[in-house]
Amino acid sequence: EVVKILDELKRIFYGAIEGAYPEVIDPGSFVEVTQSRRAEFGHYQCNSAMRLGKILGQPPRKIAEQLIETLVDSHHMVARLEVAGPGFINIHLDMHFLSQLLDQQLRSGNGGIVPALKRQKVIVEYSSPNTAKEMHVGHLRSTIIGESLARLMEALGHEVLRLNHVGDWGTNFGMLIAYMKAEQCQGEALEDLVNFYKAAKLRFDQDPVFKRASQEEVVRLQGGDPEALDAWKRICAISRQAYEEIYALLDVHLLERGESFYNPMLPQIVDELEQKGLITLSNGAKCVFLEGFTGREGDPQPQIVQKSDGGYNYSTTDLAALKQRVEEERAERIIYVVDLGQKVHFEMVFATAQLAEWVDPSKTELNHAGFGLVLGADGKKFRTRSGETEKLIDLLTRAVEHAGLVLKERIGEDIESAKRLGIGAVKYADLSVNRMSDYQFSYDKMLSLEGNTAAFLFYSYVRIKGIKRKVGLELNFTEQVVLEHPSEQALGLHLVQFSETLDLMARDLLPNRLTDYLYTLAELFNAFFRDCRVEGTPEQNRRLLLCEAAEQVMGKGFYLLGLQPLERM
Repeated sequence: EVVKILDELKRIFYGAIEGAYPEVIDPGSFVEVTQSRRAEFGHYQCNSAMRLGKILGQPPRKIAEQLIETLVDSHHMVARLEVAGPGFINIHLDMHFLSQLLDQQLRSGNGGIVPALKRQKVIVEYSSPNTAKEMHVGHLRSTIIGESLARLMEALGHEVLRLNHVGDWGTNFGMLIAYMKAEQCQGEALEDLVNFYKAAKLRFDQDPVFKRASQEEVVRLQGGDPEALDAWKRICAISRQAYEEIYALLDVHLLERGESFYNPMLPQIVDELEQKGLITLSNGAKCVFLEGFTGREGDPQPQIVQKSDGGYNYSTTDLAALKQRVEEERAERIIYVVDLGQKVHFEMVFATAQLAEWVDPSKTELNHAGFGLVLGADGKKFRTRSGETEKLIDLLTRAVEHAGLVLKERIGEDIESAKRLGIGAVKYADLSVNRMSDYQFSYDKMLSLEGNTAAFLFYSYVRIKGIKRKVGLELNFTEQVVLEHPSEQALGLHLVQFSETLDLMARDLLPNRLTDYLYTLAELFNAFFRDCRVEGTPEQNRRLLLCEAAEQVMGKGFYLLGLQPLERM
């Protein structure tokens, strides 16, 4: 079994604190080991002495020295330990141990992914477009981030349910169905529905008779009227066809479970909240008032679960979905990949579900993985030249065209490669930004062969494959990985830290941790390639193993980000 260096070091220092200071209750809470930021400070750093100094009333430096003394016949992993500054412990790993560990990782064939110790049932909700509307840039972020997190959870051995919480229910369908009836039009493509909806909205605002007809259609639809349901199903099918085209292009796989799925559960949600004494009537609406949530004026902010006209809303649906996911799906972690604008909404939904005792926080972890906006070159919300919201399908098609032009100069026309590079560039540009931040969309920047881009990483990947091809040898596993040259050592250390990066990404749901890791990997590989000749040297065969390990890790990293690398560039 491949060990994780970080976990092993934490275990060692736990033992050292226990041995040196038996009076410390819960040594685990004082163990703090991190990767070093700079090579001259060793490979890892332990900051436990700084924290222990406060409770023991001793200088941290003295505590650090005591911990090192306890570890005198230290572990085979560690070459040396030294105290630095006010009491940091710099940890230098043993290179023989590191070589063996990388060797093990290479032979295990799983590319350095170490499954989680505790397997969970994880639900990831993402993409969530609205029926009868075009998918736009906002859906891009949710789809790309959600897919990457779902792939990560699967790779770590969790059971994952990927849900597409489509907006396929509500008042706007009454409007659309009434319009299609009045105009006797069916619609073949999503574009037709979008145009019908625009016209219907206009008429709804201006014509009281049409407005009433629309409201009656909603009642019919909610009552299960066969004619209304048939029209609704047709609208959903046309919309689904348009999404599927985008999902195929993005290589995204989701189970559609729209708002309509939870519709029959909504009355019961409100009943249960009433039975539990959590409902307050406010202007005829049924609300839940939660501690700590206030409006702009400082008044208590209600969470409306049933409107004064008897209708339900997003909060009711989200509560029903959450209850169903915990009680029927037995989810142990639920991740909502929805924009940051919904932050307060989810905080209120989570708080209500806990108050109603539908969610036990010790058994189910709820995460809102929020994200910022995609901005245009002008720094404002990304739009087309005419000021419309950019259609997602147009944006992706254009990315593929741009990539085709970049590749044409290098390898000639190649449609499949253009698709991989174009889509990969868009995904990587999105994932490489901390999801909480906004980012500026630029095809030129995304497709650049320099800097932290998919194109630069693909180029490094192709280079690794090129070295192996050039040598033309089958990998010789009778050889062992040996890390001698500083560039080999830096690359080897980084490769065995892959699983640590994935653990961090799983904890805080930030895909940019993985993109940063891969960018550093590409740079370290390029330094190794510059400093350590492979072909025709006495070290050729063992250096080929290092190339193979780098290719494995990079390939796994690409998969987790949803990227398909190029074979040549």
